[in-house]
Amino acid sequence: MKLAYRLIAKELALTFFLSVSTLLGILLMGRMIQLRELLLGHELGILDLLQLFFYMSPYFMLLIAPIATMLSVFLTFLRMSSDNELTALRAGGVSLYRLTPPVIFFCIACSLATYFIAFHGISWGMQNFRETVVHFARTKSRFAIQPGVFNQDFPNLTFFAKNTNPASGELMDLFVRDTTVKDAPVVIMAPYGRITTDPSQGTMEVYFRNGRIYRRGQGELNVLSFKNYTVRIPLVMLLGKFYMDKNKISEQSVARLHELVDNPQQYFEGRMKDWQKAKTELAKRYSLPFACFVLGMFAMPVACIFRGLKQQYGLFLSLGLFLVYYTMFSFGTSLGESGVFIPWVLLWSPNILFAAVSGSLLHFTNKERVPLLIERILHRRTGQAAA
Repeated sequence: MKLAYRLIAKELALTFFLSVSTLLGILLMGRMIQLRELLLGHELGILDLLQLFFYMSPYFMLLIAPIATMLSVFLTFLRMSSDNELTALRAGGVSLYRLTPPVIFFCIACSLATYFIAFHGISWGMQNFRETVVHFARTKSRFAIQPGVFNQDFPNLTFFAKNTNPASGELMDLFVRDTTVKDAPVVIMAPYGRITTDPSQGTMEVYFRNGRIYRRGQGELNVLSFKNYTVRIPLVMLLGKFYMDKNKISEQSVARLHELVDNPQQYFEGRMKDWQKAKTELAKRYSLPFACFVLGMFAMPVACIFRGLKQQYGLFLSLGLFLVYYTMFSFGTSLGESGVFIPWVLLWSPNILFAAVSGSLLHFTNKERVPLLIERILHRRTGQAAA
């Protein structure tokens, strides 16, 4: 049995690694596509992108870990069932219960690792991600204005130049509109200008010469002529909303979430909707890591029941079962954030339901019996295959 446990644990770990790598890569690439406008404004190398990937990974691992655990157990036991390894073990007097120790150990290890990520990893990763992007904005930003094109990379600022010289940063017939103050927009026009960046100070400087400033406010238009005028802009403004999301509830640590939930009057000031989101997020941090254990144990008897199923179909089946779980979890999250019901009850209900079904299926499978509903499904599938 020690040899069997060792081989099962090895296959579980390998499948888990492959599942996490694939799913994490897909999610990170999708996230990078969302950030393409931000990344295109920086001269980033492969190591810089890998660093950003690393810091973003904990945020996605909270969702990836449960499905990767479920896939690992399901595909491992589906292969053992299809190769008649389970049949051989049972013929030697080994019950299904005796094969559960490596699965239990594996699921507990995945749950504990996910709890660590949920409690500390998410806040650590997102904080470092923001700091790294700010560092890139200050040291590796490249701000270029194309001639005859309105540039709006900076929030509330619009740049336009009729002619440009990217090598020297010189601009001809320059137009800048500043709408930072909505009631008093400012327009700067000059026949000549120059853009320079100072990475050490994290600023970009725009020099104007022999131009005019037009300021409108309170029904008046004020015009000011100048010989030389300089505007200094922090490069972190290139980050836009990505720099402003440092207090996002979903990126806080569990300790911080407890503090927010326990002191709603101090942190939310009557914003009950945000308070409900904080309570729901806190419940999610406790319930979703435990799903690694529940879904892993659920996948074991299901894989034994659907013996003979091809690996690709087994993959779709396990993803479909996880979709059922995640639909229930997402529905509970929505209700919890809206304040309809207690978030802890809503988000733990899928775990309780799948745990009960898992125990029932494991009991039937160990006795080599199948629940009536699943038996009818298998009988219909066998009949269609024969036809």
